[in-house]
Amino acid sequence: MNAPAPNRPWTADLGDGSYRNPVLNADWSDPDVIRVGDDYYLTASSFGRVPGLPLLHSRDLVNWTLVGHALERLTPHEDFAVPRPDRGVWAPALRHHAGRFWIFWGDPDQGVFQVNAPDIDGPWSAPHLLKPGKGLIDACPLWDEETGEAYLVHGWARSRAGVKNRLTGHRMSPDGLTLLDEGALLVDGDLLPGWFTLEGPKLYRHDGWFWILAPAGSVGTGWQGAFRARSFLGPYEEKVVLEQGGTDVNGPHQGGWVRTPQGEDWFLHFQSRGAHGRVVHLQPMRWTTDEQGLPWPVLGDDGTPVAVHRKPQGPPQPTAAPATDDDFAGGRFGLQWQWAANPGQGWTTAHDGDGLRLTCVRTGHVDDLRSLAHLLTQRMPAETFTAEVDLRLDAAAAGARAGLAVVGEAYAWIGLERDGDGRVRLVHRFAEDTATPERDAAHARDAPGGRARLRVEVSPGARCRFLADTGDGTGLWPSGQVFAAAPWGWTGALLGLFAAAPPGTDAAGTGVFTRYRTTA
Repeated sequence: MNAPAPNRPWTADLGDGSYRNPVLNADWSDPDVIRVGDDYYLTASSFGRVPGLPLLHSRDLVNWTLVGHALERLTPHEDFAVPRPDRGVWAPALRHHAGRFWIFWGDPDQGVFQVNAPDIDGPWSAPHLLKPGKGLIDACPLWDEETGEAYLVHGWARSRAGVKNRLTGHRMSPDGLTLLDEGALLVDGDLLPGWFTLEGPKLYRHDGWFWILAPAGSVGTGWQGAFRARSFLGPYEEKVVLEQGGTDVNGPHQGGWVRTPQGEDWFLHFQSRGAHGRVVHLQPMRWTTDEQGLPWPVLGDDGTPVAVHRKPQGPPQPTAAPATDDDFAGGRFGLQWQWAANPGQGWTTAHDGDGLRLTCVRTGHVDDLRSLAHLLTQRMPAETFTAEVDLRLDAAAAGARAGLAVVGEAYAWIGLERDGDGRVRLVHRFAEDTATPERDAAHARDAPGGRARLRVEVSPGARCRFLADTGDGTGLWPSGQVFAAAPWGWTGALLGLFAAAPPGTDAAGTGVFTRYRTTA
């Protein structure tokens, strides 16, 4: 049996043949999942962060590791040279067909894209724009093994297209490069009493039927719907197959169906937890028949989410979770880190030892972390955790700074800053929202050695307590008031490391981060 790791912020595997939800207790929003042989793979929305399209691997649907990304950078480059937390990669669909992995997604400002690769490790193709247009989101392909036909379905974003609550379908060339018709309306949610914000469709073929598993009802309060039709073009019948019911899992919806080698069916979906992001739950799934003897899926415990359940059948697997800790060997950072925008040259420095050397990039937005493309981020790994990192400021330029941050529409950070008279100080600053300037959360303290240990303690509700140790013998001490983190666009709040300096022409120096750790 697996023993839960005592220091991990979250472990879903309970070690006794059962698991607890969420299986991914971090912001892996809009998940989709497939099985290839005995391996499961999952991807999720990455919006404007780079690299994009994360790729996770599991052998049991419970223990997951991050193994890479399918999208090296976002295009056009100039659009994503600054943070765009509400743009980029929305709700991708992951499939395996003809010996290749495929990912389709909608960029709400550009259209439907596709990338593919012979192996999950790549190399992944350059993004191909399959359908240009505004407001095209949540795209999903289907290759019908019975007929050899290929199809595509997608939703709509009212913010760009002026319409929503509709699912549009196309016939597609089998190579995934061309749509073969102008598209047809498959489901109009406005004609379904009580349905609204229908989106996120995943397209399947099962038991002679076309199935669209699609959520509705909005991110925080929605439900999961199933639609069936004998023909791709419909007409489709609908049924609610997963909703909150009497549980504390609000809005359980939007995800993917997968069948195990043992023939069991499972469904992965998200739950929105505000500033903690959209966490991923695993539901058992079975098929039943209605009064006419026709099939419908049943998710969870007769349509409501399970909190604890037996694991999928299969060989025991090691307890695992996506990595969070980092020693930055050779000056490189792990797969869990993403830039807030397309990266630039010289933001980091490779070297022979440990420690991440972030360049104090000169910018006119030095006092607004939400505007920094060179903010290095990772997801908050649980509702309750502690993140800690050691920092040395190797920067002589006045105003150069580096630190540990929690960033959303509001943000806070603690770190080191070189002031105008050459002193290094421990500072703690925050900004309440995008309309308010950054200001001090606590009085600055001298850090004569130019070093500090920085910590943030996070509790449910994304309440963040910042602490620091400047090596003066007083140990870690709390700084300022508890900060309530906020989401950032469509993402949860993010943990961040940064180094920056005011505008200038000379090199400003670096912030050197070592031994990043997260614990329960």
